[in-house]
Amino acid sequence: MKNKTLATWLSFVAGPFGLHRFYLFGLSDVKGWLMPIPTALGLYGMERAREYGVDDTLSWLLIPLLGFMVAACALNAIVYGLMSPERWNAAMNPQSPAESSAGATNWLTIGAIACALLIGATALLSSIAFSFQRYFEYQVEEGRKISQ
Repeated sequence: MKNKTLATWLSFVAGPFGLHRFYLFGLSDVKGWLMPIPTALGLYGMERAREYGVDDTLSWLLIPLLGFMVAACALNAIVYGLMSPERWNAAMNPQSPAESSAGATNWLTIGAIACALLIGATALLSSIAFSFQRYFEYQVEEGRKISQ
């Protein structure tokens, strides 16, 4: 029996590492194994920015990957949390009755949805703002080089 609340929290907290996919679909899930790659690249970009500064082109190309992965997993948590119990049980627990308690929504599920909405929206908007800011700063620098 796959619990909707646990899947929602796993998607929100450990989603960028694919743990919610392994919980729901098993260790043979390809998407679960691929999810840590952009997450690790984003973390590497943050490390490069810490080491070389934010003017490092590779770091500002990689950092948004982490933000987008966090935002995507938060959206996934919201979708899981808002799924009706009947639909959840039909998709994730086909062997159990449609009214099974594994698909029930409780206050912990609502808490996960609220946290995912808050953190996911912040991560997405921050990633977009950071990307555009660095891109336009880079364009201004290149324009100055050409004009000299």
